[in-house]
Amino acid sequence: MINPWRRMAAMAYVVAAVMILIDTAPIAHRLGAIGLAAACAAWQHWFGPDAVSWRHEHRPGRGAVYLSVMFVLFAAAVWLTNASAYLLFAVMVQIYMALPLWLALVPAVVFSLVPWVRSFREADWVQDFLPIVALIALLSQMFAWAITTILDKTREQVQLVEELRRTQALNERLSHEAGVAAERVRLSGEIHDTLAQGFTSIVTLVQAAQGNPAGAPKLLDLALRTARENLVEARALVAALAPTALSGSTLVEAIGRQADRLGEEAGVEVRHRTTGEAGPLPTSVEVVLLRAAQEAFHNVRKHAGASAVEVELAFEEEAVRLSVHDDGRGLGDSAEGFGLRGMRARAEQVGGTLDVSGADGTTLTLRVPR
Repeated sequence: MINPWRRMAAMAYVVAAVMILIDTAPIAHRLGAIGLAAACAAWQHWFGPDAVSWRHEHRPGRGAVYLSVMFVLFAAAVWLTNASAYLLFAVMVQIYMALPLWLALVPAVVFSLVPWVRSFREADWVQDFLPIVALIALLSQMFAWAITTILDKTREQVQLVEELRRTQALNERLSHEAGVAAERVRLSGEIHDTLAQGFTSIVTLVQAAQGNPAGAPKLLDLALRTARENLVEARALVAALAPTALSGSTLVEAIGRQADRLGEEAGVEVRHRTTGEAGPLPTSVEVVLLRAAQEAFHNVRKHAGASAVEVELAFEEEAVRLSVHDDGRGLGDSAEGFGLRGMRARAEQVGGTLDVSGADGTTLTLRVPR
């Protein structure tokens, strides 16, 4: 897109060229003035766009050099024919683009007086030119104030747009990185809650079968079933699907099956019940509740040494509460492992809370909003 200031300057040069051509000066003077006007236009085209940056960077020396060359070309053109004074419409803007407002007044007045130089000897300077000088000074400053204000506002808007673009790009990058990090945490939790726990159960069942030849067929059958379910979970995880335990069944049924499996594999008494009126829940909430139950059951198998486990899924008015209590050895002074930390992070993602107490066994309580 063509800069509007360049478009205005081009129009000013075209008007000046037309006025020079139709002037009554000798043809040689007119052609020379046209050549000087073309030189002014070329000088402005190549170096004029940098004039604003010189003013903002407080480098008036460069602006002075630029305007000095422009003055020589302009004065020579006016000397050949007064019609070249129309070049002021293009040149005047350059003065206030290249120099600060307070410094541009002098060259503006000088440029404006050039067309009247020939008349100085023939006129009363105070009477004829002092009003012209005052008027030029006033109008040029008013014009300059308007022009510089527009230019500065435009420059600020361009800088603001660029800053917004950089900020947007930074936000997009940070959001992407945060999303990647969150997805890694989610996947690590999924792997821990499904594959790692399944492999632990398989190893435990196989070791138990090795030490108990009489009960080996049943234990190996449980290990085979666990391995098959683990394979299905792995495929579902790769496909980014919801837990397979929830496929084709309700949350209550899925947790019930997991509780029954715990009783079979660990040889403990497991009692599970549901209270309140069960209703539809968001998939994300169901996943958190199911994974919490799986993690609690995994801890019972691996650490608790319990003989009885009680599981309650309570549908309250504004929340769903999952409680898992075992009569094992409790937590003691041990710190929370990866599984509990992951469970707590899952709960926070859906606005829930997790509480784990180790008095008289271990009690895990997860509460999530409905």
